[in-house]
Amino acid sequence: MKNVLKLLNHFCPGELEQEIGLFVDYYNNMRYPESIDNVTPSDVYFGLRKAILSDREIIKQQTLQIRRKQNLRTLILT
Repeated sequence: MKNVLKLLNHFCPGELEQEIGLFVDYYNNMRYPESIDNVTPSDVYFGLRKAILSDREIIKQQTLQIRRKQNLRTLILT
């Protein structure tokens, strides 16, 4: 955070506080760290991690099935 904020010019304490608030919001709600399985810290805090990961697994399996069907069609046509 310090390195990001040092790149910007802040002319009054209020601007710096606002930038810190925006960074904290981004960090907690929009960033997907690998260390917590690519879910946001707020999702982990509110207990949504398991639901998100299970939804992702379902989507992954559906995508794999679609790709298998497409690949089989390609093999049959060639």
